[in-house]
Amino acid sequence: MTYTDTGLAGWAVAPLPVAAPESAALLREYLFDVADRWYELHHGRRMTAEEGERHLVEMPSDDLAPPDGVLLVARHDGEPVGCAGLRRLDARTAELRRMFLRAAKRGHGGASLLLTAVEAQARDWGVRRLVLDTRLDLVEARALYERHGFTEIPAYSHGPHSEIWYGKELA
Repeated sequence: MTYTDTGLAGWAVAPLPVAAPESAALLREYLFDVADRWYELHHGRRMTAEEGERHLVEMPSDDLAPPDGVLLVARHDGEPVGCAGLRRLDARTAELRRMFLRAAKRGHGGASLLLTAVEAQARDWGVRRLVLDTRLDLVEARALYERHGFTEIPAYSHGPHSEIWYGKELA
């Protein structure tokens, strides 16, 4: 299924296998983007290539494959420019993961279209609640989630980069 918005010319979101080369490239960019920010905040430097490669191995995205996961890829004029993963936690709840849009495409509606597609996919699965965890320093992402009706919830997961949790009930 492909998700589009008539008000966003050139944008489309559709599932793509997590192992596809375009998916792997976007997931790599996502990890390097958020990890670089973490290293700059906590170590005053950018992440090294070796650290990045290690993190790719330590944080796989295999859980974004069917039957309980999906990776949605955003395209602008046919070019893959972003992604969002969804994985089922239980019959009622799914988790948003790996939300990413290339910096040059931010601010043009693609992130909102990705979230709309995630919600539509969750509804197709019969899911009634979306959850996510993120870091406090990812202020742009947090603002996006809040604009789309996500509210802060108690921690449902634990990890070294989980600092704040959000949830949204789906109609």
